[in-house]
Parts: sequence; structure tokens; C-alpha cells
Amino acid sequence: MQKNSASQVKQKRIKAHNLDRLGRPYEIWLYILTGIPMIIMLMLSFMSSEGLSFEDASFTFSNFKQFAEKSVLIAFWNSIKFSFLTTIICLTIGYIVAYELHRSKIKNKYLVLLLLILPMWTNILIRIEALYSLMQEYNIITSILSKIFNKEIHFASIVGSDLAILIGLTFTYLPFVILPIYTSLEKIDPSLEEAALDLGLTKFRKFWKVIFPLTLSGVTSGAIMVALPCMSGFAIPKILGEGNVLLIGNIIEQSFTNMDYNVGALLAMVILIVILGGIMLVNKFDKNGGKA
Repeated sequence: MQKNSASQVKQKRIKAHNLDRLGRPYEIWLYILTGIPMIIMLMLSFMSSEGLSFEDASFTFSNFKQFAEKSVLIAFWNSIKFSFLTTIICLTIGYIVAYELHRSKIKNKYLVLLLLILPMWTNILIRIEALYSLMQEYNIITSILSKIFNKEIHFASIVGSDLAILIGLTFTYLPFVILPIYTSLEKIDPSLEEAALDLGLTKFRKFWKVIFPLTLSGVTSGAIMVALPCMSGFAIPKILGEGNVLLIGNIIEQSFTNMDYNVGALLAMVILIVILGGIMLVNKFDKNGGKA
């Protein structure tokens, strides 16, 4: 028995080693395609140069003055505000949807999940443009209602407002919350819920004492996967906000568009540090089973 187990362990190690060798070229390309741009951006953050030319470039800390600019401070505040509000809304709606789906008696629940994440398969710009048209005063819905009631019907346009951006962010990133929370709910042993009820807990207390703590890993993962892209994105506020509301992603885009690569690289590095911190936090939660 010991020889068989030892041979099985040896075979598993050989397979793992072979898989590592197969994945090594991909790992090398990953380091090249991510590491080199990060190094260049880090260098540009501490330089004063004409575009991407390093001939007359000089070392400077003057780029950090951008953090005192009013537009940058407002953009940072808007990014934090929309990121926080979107995360709270997505967590609330996403948890309810995932919990109800988990408790439902639907046979093929994964088909329902597929329908929920199906919009993610389409290009994000197409989805945003569709939302943009629906938020206009006259759209396909008002056209259908006008034909049904035989009179002109229209709604107030919300394009260019905070509400439009919030709806767009929520609609775009809601599936990122539903999936990890549902996965966490599926991992819960049903006997734990039965034991909680046998010990006299009400359904409400059972949820807060047993179910919710066991799904914190999914909640944390979903929250970070919503908060980070909301903070760094620029397409949704640019299209749905019509440029009236600037996020830090819009400032970075404008910097690179105006060939001010030094400022754009510096702001991008700040966002990148935040994103990497969020990824490390997700890995920490997943690694320890939902405990920080």
C-alpha cells in the first residue's frame, strides 16, 4: 500500500512538473507584456519628457503637483463616490438574487446564472450605447408605449447626470457580484442550517449568524471586482455622463490623448497600485476560506 501511494504521489509530481513546463512560455510572455509597460510607466512618472522621447528627458518630482490640481482631486472624489455607491448597490441586489436563486427549487440553476452573465459576453461599448439610447427622452420604449396608447409619451432624459452613470455602472458590473456570492452559498453544508434551526435560531438570525459569515469570501471578492473597475473606468462616465462628470480614468485618458504621458503614467500607476492591492486582498480571502 505504501509503495502504491508513493508511486501515485510521484506520478502527480511528474504531471505537475510537466504542466509547469507547458505553462512557462505563457508565464514568460505575461511578464514581458506586463512588466515592461509597468517599468516604462514608472520611469515616465518621475521624468519630464517630450512625449515618449527619452533624449531630452530629465528626472523630476514636478508631476506629483497634479495631485493638488482641483480637477484631479474632484476626479478622485468622483471615482471613490461612484465606486462606493455602485459596490453597495451591486452587493445588495446581487446578494438577494444569488440567495433567492440558491434557495429556489429550479432544476437547472446554472442556466439561470448563464442568462444573468450573458450580457457580459457582448462588448461593453455596445451595452453602454444601448443604455444611452434608453435614457434619452425619446427611445424604443416610449415609441412602443406611444403606439399602444395612441398618444405621444416621453420620459425626462437622465443622460449626463450622476444617476445615469450610477445605473450604467450597476448594470455593467452586477454579474461580477452574483457569481462569487452564489458560489459561496453553494459551498455551505445544509446540515449547518438545520443545526442552527434545531438550536432555536430564527430564520433571520440563522442568516446573520451562519449563512452570511460563510459567504464573506464571495462578498469580498464581488465587492473588489466591482469597486476596482468602477474606480478606474472611463467609458461609462464619458458616454452616459456626456463628459459632465469626470472620474480619474477620464483624467488619465485625457492625459494620454494630449500626449502628456508623464502625468498619465503617474496617475495610472496610482490606480495600478490600488488594483494590485485589491487583487492581493481577494487572494488572501480566498486562500483562508473567507477569513482575513
